[in-house]
Amino acid sequence: MTFILNYFNKLKLENILLTLLEKAVSLVLLLIFFSLLKSVVNYLFEKAVEKSLPFSRQTAARRKTLSKLLYNLINYVLYFLLVYWVLSLLSIPVSSLLAGAGIAGVAIGLGAQGFLSDVINGFFILFENQFEVGDTVTLADINGTIISVGIRTTQVKGFDGTLHYIPNRNITIVSNLSRGDMRALIEIPLYATTDLNLVTKIIEDVNQKEVAKHPEIVGQPNIMGPQLNANGQFSFRITIYTKNGQQYLIYHTFYRLYQEAILNAGIPLPTTTNLTPQV
Repeated sequence: MTFILNYFNKLKLENILLTLLEKAVSLVLLLIFFSLLKSVVNYLFEKAVEKSLPFSRQTAARRKTLSKLLYNLINYVLYFLLVYWVLSLLSIPVSSLLAGAGIAGVAIGLGAQGFLSDVINGFFILFENQFEVGDTVTLADINGTIISVGIRTTQVKGFDGTLHYIPNRNITIVSNLSRGDMRALIEIPLYATTDLNLVTKIIEDVNQKEVAKHPEIVGQPNIMGPQLNANGQFSFRITIYTKNGQQYLIYHTFYRLYQEAILNAGIPLPTTTNLTPQV
């Protein structure tokens, strides 16, 4: 029992508890300071960067893309500083840790190759303005809308609502559906004996009545007339150019209008199992 008491007396528990209390108070104050610093930096970022002249000359989507990227970079730097301050506060020798990390530098470097590839590819994506937040794209066989562009990953929300995180190094081919007007290609199957002049007249009447109701249509529909599909199906083709992202809606709307008008005119239509929109 005496040995145990002597052992605890040598430990100087009062000094240890006092030191722990000082560290805890210092850590709380540091976290409060970091929270205030982060708020101030974010406020200055919104006021000074997002509204600066260089940004004002960009499109709204590109401003949003660059703002998110810079915001992420700033936060990475702030959290790096926080970790450094916490380690210093806990009297952990940061320089020794960095020196020790150098021993494993080769192994870490090999593991960081992918990260560097992500960062470099992400830089070129932004520099070449390949896509922006809000664009409808196909990346790495994934179709969807760009939600965020980061230094390592790009977030794409699929049309079914799934959020995909794609490493930038995997983005090798970008198919951007939000640049310029898009085409809705409508093919209505017909019998070979159908009166094509009557069908043309019906299509023209539908266009005259309905096109003005759809401001998303660019110009006038182009009636290309009778065609033979790759599978040998005889059809009547119309192309309609729309604002980006509206081609599928216009396809389904006008396919229905054309079909109803032709049937109402007493013209029979063959059935087909391939009514997938072509754009």
